[in-house]
Amino acid sequence: MSNIRKGLKKVEVGLKWDPSPAGASAHDLDIVAATYTSDDPHGSPAYLVHFDSRSPDGTITLSRDSKTGQGFGYDEVMVLELDRLAERYVRVVVGVAIQQPSEGRVFGDILNASFRIREGHTNLVEQDFTEVADCTAAVVAEFARDQPGGTWAFRELLHGFDTDLASFTAAMGGVR
Repeated sequence: MSNIRKGLKKVEVGLKWDPSPAGASAHDLDIVAATYTSDDPHGSPAYLVHFDSRSPDGTITLSRDSKTGQGFGYDEVMVLELDRLAERYVRVVVGVAIQQPSEGRVFGDILNASFRIREGHTNLVEQDFTEVADCTAAVVAEFARDQPGGTWAFRELLHGFDTDLASFTAAMGGVR
């Protein structure tokens, strides 16, 4: 079992949803992680990880990327190795975005969409998107340390946005 008081080390963010009904276009949800440095912890991200990518240093990776929601369990998974992030990074914000906002899709249109964040075998949060059903994107978690090189702490968030992906990623850091 993990002792959160000693700080988080490696966490996994999982996302799942049911496939679209027959004849409808596929639902595509994506996990997005934004990293922030100590000199701009609530401004522009130093880098983003999404769409089958990884961070420049390999500490944040999208290891499973689903475009349909088909499969068992969590269809999309991102791993954050917080203990390996460079000291200058003091904040990581994780969000989920729907890739078809132009089609008018919101979380309420997607059956059984939910996320889970865990460290090892310990669930930090497991939740659906009911509270943000009318939104196209949502911030779901924040990992932060109070000083460069300090221990990482988790803060559960569920803050919805009704915007496109570019605007969402620009606004993620402003969530407090």
